[in-house]
Amino acid sequence: MISNEGKVIAVDFDGTIVEHAYPKIGKEMLFAFDTMKALQKKGHKLILWTFRDTDLLVEAVEFCKENGVTFYAVNKSYPEEQYTHSISRKINADIFIDDRNVGGFPGWSKIWQTLHPEGGEFNHIYEDEQAHRNYRKKNESFIKRIFGK
Repeated sequence: MISNEGKVIAVDFDGTIVEHAYPKIGKEMLFAFDTMKALQKKGHKLILWTFRDTDLLVEAVEFCKENGVTFYAVNKSYPEEQYTHSISRKINADIFIDDRNVGGFPGWSKIWQTLHPEGGEFNHIYEDEQAHRNYRKKNESFIKRIFGK
């Protein structure tokens, strides 16, 4: 279990916040802005993490702002980061919300339920805990981890 302190969450735009209509802005995905605002109220920092750049990026940021979401950072890990081609564009975030993940986009309702189950605390739930190499119960043998015995 990860603590319920605010996490950094990278959020894609096209296909995640809005339906795919690139380069236009598609219709809002069901519960997208309500969920993002609720995540921010829980103390999470949201990063807009998108392929868009230049005017298309400005348009997306403004669209989100008009719908009540201002991002902690846009296409960078923190607001002060200066992007140059000498550094990776990979965002340093705890969680990534994207329509291109394995299994597709689960929808904002499922995202909220996963990140904030009924008690309101943040519990990151792995579908298959064994798939995460860095996840290990203390004092658990290799054989028990592999075969469950």
